[in-house]
Amino acid sequence: MDLTVYLLILALTGVLVGFTSGLLGVGGGFIMGPVQFFLLMALGVDPNIAIRVAFGTSLAVILPTTISGAWGHKRKGAVLIRPALIMGITGFIGGLLGALLATNMPVEVLRIISGMVIFVSALWMLRTHLPQKKDEKTHKDSSYLFWGFLVGLIAGLLGIGGGVIMVPILTLLLRFDIHKAIGTSTVVIIISSMGGIIIYILQGLSVQGLPPYSVGYVNLVQFMALALTSIPMAQLGVITSHRLPGKHLRYIFIVVLVYISLKMMGIFEWLNLPL
Repeated sequence: MDLTVYLLILALTGVLVGFTSGLLGVGGGFIMGPVQFFLLMALGVDPNIAIRVAFGTSLAVILPTTISGAWGHKRKGAVLIRPALIMGITGFIGGLLGALLATNMPVEVLRIISGMVIFVSALWMLRTHLPQKKDEKTHKDSSYLFWGFLVGLIAGLLGIGGGVIMVPILTLLLRFDIHKAIGTSTVVIIISSMGGIIIYILQGLSVQGLPPYSVGYVNLVQFMALALTSIPMAQLGVITSHRLPGKHLRYIFIVVLVYISLKMMGIFEWLNLPL
């Protein structure tokens, strides 16, 4: 693959990731992961290494991108600080464990798990009605601790920020307003992603066959190409998010989830569809 095309695809992916991160309160790893994985495969990188580099680099990009998005949502009054910090702390621990598991699992298993988790999240949001009455202040800290850990575990395992799981949990189970669920999710992602990043770097330091300019399972070329475009676009996503009704945000979220889940599970390849 030509280097210019390679970098252009990454930059455009960063634009989409940044906008989606600010718009939907997700890290964007479910977009970056598959794109990086398929690009690395096209460059001849071993699949088992490619998927770990894709996941590790995704988490690294997610950190500055979600910081940008969280700042924008905080200015809009859409971040609930206490729940975000509590979930973020246990999410960090879960992220450590999830990333440790991911660096020791076969690539085929990771792809299937990733696709299934995202697809189930989409169905969950589609089939469940958002509550009409919100009650964001009655939950015990223990519930935030549990959900934070679970989301962090999944995020570290799949190289995603966790927003694809966190936003449905906050809206459907904890009854957050969709805009506050999105804003709060960005803060949780900032903290939880750090655990996964640490493990992906440490576990990959002695691995042979990594693409050039890699620090462990984090590739600096891909990081820069993605981050430079995703960070500013996150602010545009935040602005758009607060101009859209909650119902519209919900359906956009679902469509994105379904597409990425099918892509990760290889359904389009199996059906010979160029998607």
